[in-house]
Amino acid sequence: MPTTHLLLALSVVFVWGTNFVVIRWGLDGLPPFLLATLRFALSALPWLLFIPRPTAPWHKIAAFGVLLGVGQFGLLFLAMRSSISPGLASLVVQLQVFFTIGLSLWLMGERVRGFQIAGLLLAICGLGVIAAHLDATVTLLGIGTVLSAAFFWSLANLVVKSLGPVNMLHFMVWSSLFAVPPLFALSWFIEGPTLMRTSVEQASGLVWVSVLWQAVGNTLFGYGVWNWLLARHPAATVTPLALLIPVFGMGASALSLGETLPPWKLGAAALVLLGLAVIVCWPLAQARLKRA
Repeated sequence: MPTTHLLLALSVVFVWGTNFVVIRWGLDGLPPFLLATLRFALSALPWLLFIPRPTAPWHKIAAFGVLLGVGQFGLLFLAMRSSISPGLASLVVQLQVFFTIGLSLWLMGERVRGFQIAGLLLAICGLGVIAAHLDATVTLLGIGTVLSAAFFWSLANLVVKSLGPVNMLHFMVWSSLFAVPPLFALSWFIEGPTLMRTSVEQASGLVWVSVLWQAVGNTLFGYGVWNWLLARHPAATVTPLALLIPVFGMGASALSLGETLPPWKLGAAALVLLGLAVIVCWPLAQARLKRA
């Protein structure tokens, strides 16, 4: 990969990792479901007026939008409001990799491999370390809610796997539209119209920067550049860089929000990341040994 392409890939991973701090800024002024509503509304409009509809069935576009918008981000925002720190949220949500593998084994008949079991056990150990240190910054409810968000993310991944070749930037923009109505309904009935109105009226500039950054930076720039790179390089070259997302997430949370990084938290992160690395990198290492 040329240096310029590597820097582009790292910039996307940086945006996706530090976005957990940006989410925290948004949650300081907006309730979680309203924040998610605005985030996906600005991911869809006005961009779909200029971006053509992707070559995918409408029901898959809608399913992905609801699973990602309501299931992943709605629950993630809900947990991050008060039940888990941004750094740990960026780590725990990456367990979607294991949910995706498990669902693929169950629904698509894929065969479980030994290295996948080893990676899963390492990640479970890391999650156990986190569960053993519950406090005001991380609760059992928070862990469970983020794990639920990771599960819905894995369901969205299965929708993508069923698509075949498709422009993911176009797909993200159009699918975002379908996330807005259910998120708005949840905000209306759970958070209430009064809180919705006053939150929007009193939102600071930083809150609106958070909303805009998640829509433009996270969706349009992030997915656009990432898929541009995937179109030009083997997936095995690009995807391992995503392992840096929790590193940037925990680092940004420590620097910007003062989240502490005691030894137990670093140890848990090491176990989870090692488990993810085994899943991602083991097949690559085997392929290189066969070519050698």
